[in-house]
Amino acid sequence: MATTLGALGVVYGDIGTSPLYALKEAAKAAAHGGDVTSSQVLGVVSLILWALILIISLKYAMLIMRADNRGEGGIVALLALLSARNAQPGTWRVHLLVVGLIGAALLYGDGAITPAISVLSAIEGLKVDAPSLAPAVVPITIAILVVLFFIQKHGTGLIGRIFGPVMLVWFLVLALLGIHGIMKAPGVLAALSPTYALNMMLHEDFRISFAILGAAFLAVTGGEAMYADMGHFGRLPIRLAWFAICLPALVLNYFGQAGLLISDPTAIDNPFFQLSPDWAHYPMVALSAIATVIASQAIISGVFSLTQQSIQLGFLPRMYIRHTTSDAIGQIYVPLVNWLLAAATLGAVLAFGTSDALAGAYGIAVSLLMAITTLLAALVAIQWGYSPILVIAVNGFFFIIDLIFFAANSEKLMEGGWFPLLLAAAVAFLMMTWRGGVKLVEKARSKLRQPEEDLIETAVNKCQSRLPGTAVFLASAPNGVPLALTQFVKHNHVLHERVLLVTVLIEEAPRISDDDRASIVEIVPGITRIILHYGFMQYPTIYEGLKLACRQGKLPGIDLTDVTYYIGRETIIPSEDIPGMWVWRESLFAFLQRNAERTAAFFGVPSGQVVEFGTEIEI
Repeated sequence: MATTLGALGVVYGDIGTSPLYALKEAAKAAAHGGDVTSSQVLGVVSLILWALILIISLKYAMLIMRADNRGEGGIVALLALLSARNAQPGTWRVHLLVVGLIGAALLYGDGAITPAISVLSAIEGLKVDAPSLAPAVVPITIAILVVLFFIQKHGTGLIGRIFGPVMLVWFLVLALLGIHGIMKAPGVLAALSPTYALNMMLHEDFRISFAILGAAFLAVTGGEAMYADMGHFGRLPIRLAWFAICLPALVLNYFGQAGLLISDPTAIDNPFFQLSPDWAHYPMVALSAIATVIASQAIISGVFSLTQQSIQLGFLPRMYIRHTTSDAIGQIYVPLVNWLLAAATLGAVLAFGTSDALAGAYGIAVSLLMAITTLLAALVAIQWGYSPILVIAVNGFFFIIDLIFFAANSEKLMEGGWFPLLLAAAVAFLMMTWRGGVKLVEKARSKLRQPEEDLIETAVNKCQSRLPGTAVFLASAPNGVPLALTQFVKHNHVLHERVLLVTVLIEEAPRISDDDRASIVEIVPGITRIILHYGFMQYPTIYEGLKLACRQGKLPGIDLTDVTYYIGRETIIPSEDIPGMWVWRESLFAFLQRNAERTAAFFGVPSGQVVEFGTEIEI
């Protein structure tokens, strides 16, 4: 039950605050500038209900959550399951990788829009009782978001502890307000039948139907968090929270808003806040603001987690990542991402100004991401041996629904839908440029790297003497001789008595146990190769990995306080003479590589024990 309560705050913050704007936007689309009719209201609320049932309850809760990577979910976990990062040029997996990276990049677009529309829609509740406060909505929203992004560096432990209880109160209030609205027009319950949604879609003008679909999709945005956060809470608590609390509360509230619109069509400007009694308007604004901050915090933390996973799998350059607490999963802070996300979110608030305008930008990125997730999950199911015919039939059905919603949201491309797509395109391009550059650098390294036989020959016959102590050379590959060691021997003609060649390998699994952390291979007496295995959800710390190996007895006689770490620092030189990417993309990669987090700092190597060797590499 405690885990279920935690899932309420982290997983369902986004979709739980959708009633603030989803039905309002769909009803306005149905009314298309006039007064909304009862039949239109019934069609809209029926459409929202069945979207929640089909997309969230059936597709995500029952189907997609089966495609886990040892308990972990999310787009990066799917890519790892499909081994897409090791795709060879010209194979179908390369195209799969591109699609997957676009899906991951779409989460950044979603992460910029969600805090903006959520907090804006909550603060707009002030205008219900005090229209004169309309000019203050944007400044108040910006102030809240600035504080939210500023506190990220201090950790979110305090906010995290109140996530679950506050969202439980929120969902209970949603349900109570919904019951209050249903009592105004009990006939609204007829919309439980999907025929109302179908009739509206079939009999309305094509463009109006698409506008309604695009607006109704706002009710399911945030549902992808069920899969992305599965590793933190597990399937059962997430499903229990959805079916026992979230779904009933959301359905009651949407039907309550619909009941209010049937009895009072003039409430269309803000049916959510007008559903509550007059005396409760300001308390509801305060509660809504807290709920939207929680929803925003959840998406920001999700973007941090996605960034860490992408770095581990080689899709993004190394960045400074700080763990804000030692006792909570996923409590990390990525300063660069935090402030870029803040700039995009605040820019969206200033550029669009209202939740109505932002609704045009919201949805298109999420609908495309959902379609990509459905496609990748189908490929995983086929890879696991499920009947292709069954997979195509089931996932194909949901994929068609995703594409219909994406097409409907594409109508809003020029109204703001371009904004999250532009952000996603920029991130996807950087991801593909970084991955391409890393491949080129590794290809260049392999030509410069000596084979192990040369190292053995050097150690046995060519070294004039052996220095006392232990040297650790970081190696990018689990074979051959690290370039830093080649440089060291070339200039000094000596080797240490004990040489450790250390490679960090990020596996396709989310976590690797301590027992499987270190693989030890004795090349010759005094020269040992160590491969440290980490999962893509773990933070790869070389010092901690070596300490664990010493504690397990795999590295006897090593004093880690008296070890020197030798690390190669590479300068990338783009060249037109070497086949690869366009030179301007290689120059962009070189810029990213120069500004990436230092190898020693990223891998947790004690700074006072590091010696760097510079190497120029042409790509």
